[in-house]
Parts: sequence; structure tokens; C-alpha cells
Amino acid sequence: MGLFEGKKGLILGVANDRSIAWSIAKQIMSEGGECGFTHLPDKPDDERKKNRRRVAKCTDGHDQAKFLVPMNVQDDDDIAAVMKTTAETFGKIDFMLHSIAFASIDDLRNETIKTSRDGFKMAMEISAYSLLATANAARDLLNDGASILTLTYFGGEKIVTGYNVMGICKAALDASMRYLAYDLGPRNIKVNALSAGPVKTLAASAVGHANEMELLYRSMSPLNRNITPEEVGRTGAFLLSDMSNGITAEIVHVDAGYNAMGSPGRLLDEAKS
Repeated sequence: MGLFEGKKGLILGVANDRSIAWSIAKQIMSEGGECGFTHLPDKPDDERKKNRRRVAKCTDGHDQAKFLVPMNVQDDDDIAAVMKTTAETFGKIDFMLHSIAFASIDDLRNETIKTSRDGFKMAMEISAYSLLATANAARDLLNDGASILTLTYFGGEKIVTGYNVMGICKAALDASMRYLAYDLGPRNIKVNALSAGPVKTLAASAVGHANEMELLYRSMSPLNRNITPEEVGRTGAFLLSDMSNGITAEIVHVDAGYNAMGSPGRLLDEAKS
């Protein structure tokens, strides 16, 4: 019997087959869980429906993937429509994965101090407030004992060159996660965040110095390597399962131990050689 046998839930924000959210969803479905998916809405003039097509390429052929619908997290009616589809398909749900973040390229590639006012508002609304908005909309659908997981990054805890305004958004996301854990705790609903090391995703490609960060993690981390999408997928599934009961309001790092380092570690040896 699989870890998620009889469990149902929402996967919000898969972008394509390289998304961390997809690695987690695959693990959940392999363990018997049923999932409903959302994707970024396509523009009305996009006849190819690129956003939907990318995610459908992942979900098609999976019996455990029960629906795929667009969701604009800046629109409460859109969020409500997703929850209506969820209720009609599943009734109640046992887990929700939040994998949603966005900032304009101009703001991401600019110095943080030069972030535009409108860009800051948009990035914060989509990347941080969306967790509160979707959790509140799903509140009545969540079974007691359910789990919510969001995806964060170390750039919300420490300065990461090139992460810029998104680091501020992740810090706000981390705080939102903790306060949600408190609000939903009386119903035994767990809320956590997963912080992954460098993985080749669409989001990572928009942030500067991605290749350099992979080298840095591999050189500095205690495990002396980078992590794999499968490792992140298994940990994310664990945090959304009953196996993680008793863990809430936590940021769980899957980064080969990089976050624990207080010095360059083995890079010092390389510098000497």
C-alpha cells in the first residue's frame, strides 16, 4: 500500500517537467495519491496554449492526475474557481503544494535597491501573498490533519547574489508559512516550506549566476555534491504525508548541507592547491 493511498490534493504551479513541484507530484502519485493541477493562464491570443501544453505534457498519461486548470493567483475569482473544481472532483483534500513565484526580469536583474514600486508589489503579491490567498480559499476543503507545503529558497534567509527582490519575497513567504502553521494548527494541519539547492528549473534560469551557484554548492556543501530532483521530490512528498506528523512551521533544507556552512569549506583547500 502506497504512502498516499486514498489521499487527494492540489499541486499549484507546475511550470514544466523540470519543476520541483512536478518531482514532488510524481512521487506522490507513485505512492497512490490523486492530484489536481493548476497552470499559469495562457494569453488569449496564444493559440498554442504554451503554459497548459507544458504541464499537460507532464500530467497526460497519469491516471492519478485528475484535472488541470488555469489559475491566476492575482484574481480571487480564479482561485475560487479552482477550489470549486477541487470540491467537485475530490470533496475534501489531504494536501496542498504551493509552487508559485514571479518577478519581472527587469527587477530580478537590477540591484535590489532599484526595484520598481509596481514590480515589488507584483512580486510580493504573486510570490508571497498567494500562499495566504490559496490556503484561505482551500481552508474548508482541507481535512483535519492535512498538510500544506510551499517552496522557498535560501535567498530568503541570507544574501544570495543575483536573487535580489525575490529574496525579499521568499523571506515574506517563510514568515507567512509560519503564521499559517499557527492559524491552522488547532486542526492539526501542518504548514512547512522546502528549501532546495540548485536545480535546473525554469525559475532558476531567470535568476543570475545559476551555473556559478551549482559549482559553489558542489564545492562547499558537506556532501560535496549537488542534490537531485528525485531527492527533493521524496522530501516534499514526505512533508505532505502523514509520515511528517509533528513537523510544522519549519523550513526543511534539501541542499546537501550547504545552509549549515559558516566558511567556504573545501573551497579553501582548492584555493591553496
